Amino acid sequence: MRRRHLAALIVAAAPLLLGACGTDVDKAPASTAAPTRNVTNVADITAGSTYNDTDVMFLQMLIDNQKQGQQMAQIAAKRAARPEIVQLAKAVQVTQADEIKLMTGWLAEWDKPATLDERVSLHADHGGMPSTGDEEIASLKTVPKAQFETAFLNLFLAHQHNAVEFAQLELDKGGNELTKSFAERVKQSRTDQVQQMLRLLAG
Repeated sequence: MRRRHLAALIVAAAPLLLGACGTDVDKAPASTAAPTRNVTNVADITAGSTYNDTDVMFLQMLIDNQKQGQQMAQIAAKRAARPEIVQLAKAVQVTQADEIKLMTGWLAEWDKPATLDERVSLHADHGGMPSTGDEEIASLKTVPKAQFETAFLNLFLAHQHNAVEFAQLELDKGGNELTKSFAERVKQSRTDQVQQMLRLLAG
């Protein structure tokens, strides 16, 4: 049952992940309408009682990462000029909102907090890139509009690469089957997204 629930979420979210992460920018539609939210109830997806410290840390780090990503995407949806970047930002907002609900629910099952106490040290202690600073995110609101897209893509590209590193840590050392399956999806989708942003930077 749990496998089916997770599969349903992934299938329902697939158009969002493709729109946000795997779409060929040369063929991306010009529409900036927000993607339709999937109808799967993430609260119905339970992770089970078997987990280890890496599972908990992965979910906590990724929730923190995605909350920052939501802030950046919200700014980009308002300030970006190219439709492809606006579409990317809106898809990220929808997809990651559902993922945050999923991860928060799993941590609640395990009676674990969804927040981090030491963002920077957790990144450094596990070989990750420096975490995105709140000042860097705030700067996206004031950078000149002509420079905004380059600034956003460079910052968000590094930020999403961090998510790939978190996912790899979970795949290497995690113990919960569904959390590892989710990490594989995160790794794949964020890797595709990084490639999309590199193409946008080049364009």
